[in-house]
Amino acid sequence: SIRTIRDFVEGPSLLHPIIQAANNFAQDGTGAQVSRLWLDNVTTTTLHFAPCGSSNTSKVTVGKGTLDFTKGDYLVTAQMNYPQMTQLKPSAVLNSQSRGLTTLDPGDTKAVAFLSYSEKLLAGAWRFLTYFGRDSMITALLMEPILSQGNGSAMEAVLGAVLERINRTDGMVCHEETIGDYATFVNMQLGINNSDLGCTYGAIDSSYYLPVLMQRYFVQSPVGQQRWAKFSKTPAGSIDTHNQGLTWGDLALRNAEYIMSKTAAFVTDQTKENLLHLEADQPVGEWRDSFYGIGGGRIPYDVNTALAPAALRSIATLARSGIYPMEKKWSKLADTYAKVWEDKTLQFFQVTIPQQEAQSRIEQYSNRTTFAMPDNPQAIDSDVVFHAVSLDGYDNLTKVEVMNTDDCFRHFLLNTTNDAQLTSFVNQTASNVRRTFPAGLMTGASMVVANPAYGLNPVYAQNWTTGAYHGTVVWSWPLAMMAKGLELQMARCDGSASAPAFCYDSSVYDNVKVAYNTLWDSIDTNSKEVAGEVWSWLYKNGQFQVMPLGVMPPPPGVGGQTESDIRQLWSLAFMAVKRNLSYK
Repeated sequence: SIRTIRDFVEGPSLLHPIIQAANNFAQDGTGAQVSRLWLDNVTTTTLHFAPCGSSNTSKVTVGKGTLDFTKGDYLVTAQMNYPQMTQLKPSAVLNSQSRGLTTLDPGDTKAVAFLSYSEKLLAGAWRFLTYFGRDSMITALLMEPILSQGNGSAMEAVLGAVLERINRTDGMVCHEETIGDYATFVNMQLGINNSDLGCTYGAIDSSYYLPVLMQRYFVQSPVGQQRWAKFSKTPAGSIDTHNQGLTWGDLALRNAEYIMSKTAAFVTDQTKENLLHLEADQPVGEWRDSFYGIGGGRIPYDVNTALAPAALRSIATLARSGIYPMEKKWSKLADTYAKVWEDKTLQFFQVTIPQQEAQSRIEQYSNRTTFAMPDNPQAIDSDVVFHAVSLDGYDNLTKVEVMNTDDCFRHFLLNTTNDAQLTSFVNQTASNVRRTFPAGLMTGASMVVANPAYGLNPVYAQNWTTGAYHGTVVWSWPLAMMAKGLELQMARCDGSASAPAFCYDSSVYDNVKVAYNTLWDSIDTNSKEVAGEVWSWLYKNGQFQVMPLGVMPPPPGVGGQTESDIRQLWSLAFMAVKRNLSYK
């Protein structure tokens, strides 16, 4: 299975005899085939390799557990008798207003359709061809304007897949499913003789996206408003048998109960201890889920300052709309919780570095790194402010002082009302986006997701590199979310009495506008890259040059390099997220 291959490539490269020994090799004239009976003793996979083309030199021969190919062209076919899902056609993935994209953007339209089924959306090809809760919900939030709605739609495929896999005991959302032959293999290690689906629930962020997506669809969409009554009564357990006897509506309630419970302590007492922590037995737990992603931090920035308050705001709205009929009190209580989380969490993560000190730090950083970069301390024209990517990290780091793109969650998901805080926050985001790395986040390859230049500990330069999966590299979907988030904040400046104060501070508003256009210019310049997952860069001859992540050396302590998916579901967001020319 793909999961077995992924574990081999990204893990310790172990071959399990129970899997490898079951491969059968057979000669077929000048071609050959490899077949294998799965561990369920029912399913069979067969790969057939046949010479093709005008050349007569192509030939494949069977060795001892190997196939040997001469130089030439081959036709490869694959067959298996595993139950298939219902593929959504390109026209069925998109809503009626957006079906013109099948002609205007055929490549990306085919890609999103390839990853879309009525049962679920798949996260990416080739490494993540299965359900990932976070990935599918972020995709749905970003692509909501163009995705199909209603029974059998892409939006309901996402929501149904998430609800079906919720942990009935505590209400957490499943991060990744384990299915097929790999599920049988994992179950065998546990002494379980079946192929039942398994789920991992270690990603704490996934649970907080669900109410937000539910609000967008079942409250804000005219189609979705008419669908909840029937959708919520769907019996659970057809895929995750642990949930038999419940409905999707029951599981949505369990998820909201989980969020209300987890966020209550901080509302009562705003201490670091009462912030949301990663699960005790998990080294990662949000989207930066690599070894150095959030520097070993136990308290992630994005979950606490954006996802939790956004989920609470949505729970309040859903309660007012009758989605949780037994919890009408949430219509006010969840809003009360949200206000505390909006206003009182940023202070725990804020990092402020005086201008001269900041200039000195990036000079020190340049001397520590092994790769070339611009020498631009003069780009720092004021104090540098950003928010640590996490708290309580490796190497006794109280704050993991890595500048990052996770401000985008707050801009995209929330409309906060604390004017002084909002003005400062949107201004520092804009400054960090528009400044060129290492002073800020911008490069010629577009906006990097992490900048460790301001951390004094040498581990910052060592661990967040151009070869690290969540290092000084560019991810596609944060570009889309940041671009849309800045646009949404500027859209609040409508001249009304309720417009935020930053709208009337020309220095701040203009800073945001410059950052928005700087970001979009970089997206347009790198448009050939944005459908992929992640890419890196080299700085040579005074310019940033795009490089595949897979060819860059990994950071110390990481066994092997990570290959970027050629097509990633959430990286197709630019089909829906477009530049607003009125801000140009």
